[in-house]
Amino acid sequence: MQRNGNPRVSVVVPTRNEARNLEVVLPAIAAVRPAVHEVIVVDGNSVDGTIDTAQRVLPWVKVITQTRKGKGNAMACGFAAATGDVIVMFDADGSADPAEIPAFVRALIAGADFAKGSRFVRGGGSDDITLLRKSGNAGLNGVANALFGTSYTDLCYGYNAFWADILPVLDLPPIEIPAPADGSMLWGDGFEIETVLNCRVAAAGLKITEVPSMERERIFGQTNLRTFADGTRVLRTLAAERRRASRGRVERAQVEEQARALTPVGGIPVVPPAPQPAPPVAPAEVPAGRPVPQPRTAGPDAPQQQPRHEGPAREQRDGVSLRLALEEEAS
Repeated sequence: MQRNGNPRVSVVVPTRNEARNLEVVLPAIAAVRPAVHEVIVVDGNSVDGTIDTAQRVLPWVKVITQTRKGKGNAMACGFAAATGDVIVMFDADGSADPAEIPAFVRALIAGADFAKGSRFVRGGGSDDITLLRKSGNAGLNGVANALFGTSYTDLCYGYNAFWADILPVLDLPPIEIPAPADGSMLWGDGFEIETVLNCRVAAAGLKITEVPSMERERIFGQTNLRTFADGTRVLRTLAAERRRASRGRVERAQVEEQARALTPVGGIPVVPPAPQPAPPVAPAEVPAGRPVPQPRTAGPDAPQQQPRHEGPAREQRDGVSLRLALEEEAS
């Protein structure tokens, strides 16, 4: 896959009971010019005929069913199924404007690795955000920017686009791993997905460009947003991803030190052998009739990180870690 001035664009649309909204959203995406390469609807076991509606209003749509639960898993399934050079994350509720897709693509062609939608830069806006949510988002922006050295203006907005070749950097939980038996979710499978992506592209030093975006009100149905619960989850995500980034820096420093120790004076640098990966986890059986999207094959150097389960103990640790991280930045 090569970056060029005329990339194929894959639009990933996670859905759960969004049949009425898809009647409006999918034709609008199909009307975008230049035309998108594919539209991938990732359904979360809808009961309102979402899949039938998608196939009726857009016959060439690619429809898959997510392998676990949560928006993050739906996105990961869509990313794995995408065949385009650029991937656009697009909500199904009608709040995002498909006409903005070319602006995201232009930002990537101009040199960005990750194009981040923002409602709070010149040209952006929102018909849907409350004063409480706007204030909370501003506070979360400040925390993220302090921890990762970024300049985000809209951390919690989910309209983003990126080059498909950075997928290994995102290191999302493999889609074929079965869901935890206790009903919990793997880290990255939930609504924290947008924050996880923002943190990981920043930690990797990728070029991020913010794109003005206008958020509309949801067309049909009720929002799933929970101001305080979701805000707390974002804080936990920032703390966890800061720890992850710190571990990555330590590991890279250790590899560089080993390479220097193994390299003779004036000789060719020696790369130390990579640690042996853990034995693969056998996937659970998938119920009949449920298609499983094939994961994108990562490169040989892509990091292999075991997914982490959430639990009550994590909330306490994340709170402490966030406080320590902020104190460290302040000092």
